[in-house]
Amino acid sequence: MSSRKGTALQADADYRADYAGDSLDREERSALRRIPNLTTELEDITEVEYRRLRLENVILVGVWTSGTVEEAEVSLRELAALAETAGSVVRGGVLQRREKPDNATYLGSGKARELAQLVAETKADTVIVDSELSPNQRRNLEDVAKVKVIDRTTLILDIFAQHAKSREGKAQVELAQLEYLLPRLRGWGESMSRQAGGRAGAGDGIGARGPGETQIELDRRRIHQRMVKLKRDIAGMEPARRTQRANRRRHALPSVVVVGYTNAGKSSLMNRLTDAGVLVENALFATLDPTVRRSATDDGRVYTISDTVGFVRSLPTQLVEAFRSTLEEAAEADLLLHVVDASHADPVGQVDAVHAVLADVEGAEDVQELIVLSKADLADPVDLAALRSRYPGSVVVSAKTGEGFDELRGRIAELLPRPSVKVDVTVPFDRGDLVSRTHIEGEILSEEYSEDGTVISALVDPELAADLRTASD
Repeated sequence: MSSRKGTALQADADYRADYAGDSLDREERSALRRIPNLTTELEDITEVEYRRLRLENVILVGVWTSGTVEEAEVSLRELAALAETAGSVVRGGVLQRREKPDNATYLGSGKARELAQLVAETKADTVIVDSELSPNQRRNLEDVAKVKVIDRTTLILDIFAQHAKSREGKAQVELAQLEYLLPRLRGWGESMSRQAGGRAGAGDGIGARGPGETQIELDRRRIHQRMVKLKRDIAGMEPARRTQRANRRRHALPSVVVVGYTNAGKSSLMNRLTDAGVLVENALFATLDPTVRRSATDDGRVYTISDTVGFVRSLPTQLVEAFRSTLEEAAEADLLLHVVDASHADPVGQVDAVHAVLADVEGAEDVQELIVLSKADLADPVDLAALRSRYPGSVVVSAKTGEGFDELRGRIAELLPRPSVKVDVTVPFDRGDLVSRTHIEGEILSEEYSEDGTVISALVDPELAADLRTASD
């Protein structure tokens, strides 16, 4: 497969140097790689220092059932970026045109044997399939290919598990993994289960006596118990998030939430707007744990801006459910900044994928949206013009060059809600807290000082207006 300029996983030193966030975090991720044949039996321990890092070699497999071949290739390229993010080297990719995947081996028996030959030739360790496999398909394909076979969902879950940092993020990812694993546990079947235990006398007959519970049933029960605990833990973390949101609403701080496809440039944009120091990496799902920062419009209105987890085509439903509490930030927002990678081969498909995920979050579709076309320095001008025509009112920006950010700040100020109540009051000097609140939460029209206090003319919310009038009486 050919790679496209400006697409996944191409290093850009300038880009990282300016807005790279926590570089130690990136080094830690890059260090977590498998090194084969590393033993303490070396004659000279200095050999360890020069031993080459070995990443997992993978072959990608896709079945093209509908759409164009270009769309199928874009999907497989995205799978390649996912595989590289997970820590592997892509040795090849194959596509097959079929009406539907084969029920037994996904590809069909003949193509499965061709895949086995490719695996042997490239000395691949793993086959990654660009869709969700049934347990039967995965097992049969492994029997033919003679290497580990995983599907797209397993790959995404693995990336999330590597990158989750916060306690809530780790719990959400583990819950999603267990929900995916539970229906895929395989046992020996009813003939070997011997579930009756000591109850054979109750009518189960001779030969039905057994241990009472098989290993697979023990595994299922433990998984269920762990899932119950994780759900309880995640529910216990939600009040803190609700309290934070309630505090922002009580102080009338408008909220902006950054959403978009994974690797679209959300964290870079947030760093440009707020100097947040969010980790920026040219990899998929670099951000899993949401970051909330304060910023201000040019006229002094303070608002919060939140980074969110990136979306992706066919995002596992388990992950959507697990990260629902995080995605609810989008439904609570006053404005959604929808960041789109203008240099990508299929930006419209990415927009549709994000809208599909947001449709599952109650209330998110009602929030006003501003399309931000990022990576303008990498995009073709013709493609940019077509995207601006398709999405009227969108803003073109480049986090690397700073292009378009003045326009973006202006549009944010224009779209954020403004305080609705005009007040003209004299605030006593001992109520400096109210003056400070007015600067943070309201819009100052004029401010002077008199013998009686601070004379303020401002636009504020009704609650603050009542407090100001009470203090000035």
